[in-house]
Amino acid sequence: EVKLVESGGGLVQAGGSLRLSCAASGFTEDYYVIGWFRVVPGKEREGVSCISNRDHSTYYGDSVKGRFAISSDRAKGLVYLQMNDLGPDDTAVYYCAADQVYRYCSGRPTLYEYWGRGTQVTVSS
Repeated sequence: EVKLVESGGGLVQAGGSLRLSCAASGFTEDYYVIGWFRVVPGKEREGVSCISNRDHSTYYGDSVKGRFAISSDRAKGLVYLQMNDLGPDDTAVYYCAADQVYRYCSGRPTLYEYWGRGTQVTVSS
């Protein structure tokens, strides 16, 4: 069974940085996609970024382009989300998700079959 565990969230001042990690295990397919999403109460789930381990293609949501960077260490089973120049609008619960059915990078949450429990990121102004 695919298991995803997020870590690295916390409280940071505006302009600061955080690095989130997603420990991913249990895949039954060689190729899969790991995505990061965020949820703010009262708003729809937003696709932040994703990475494909087949061709290393990536996706970034418009609101994070140029500030966030996704990377992976397949040997360690980890996917990282480096978040720079954070602002209060980045405050959210961040979720790691995995797709091993469609296997192309997308910010659409309906294409992901597995989800972690999330990690809170709070940016103070």
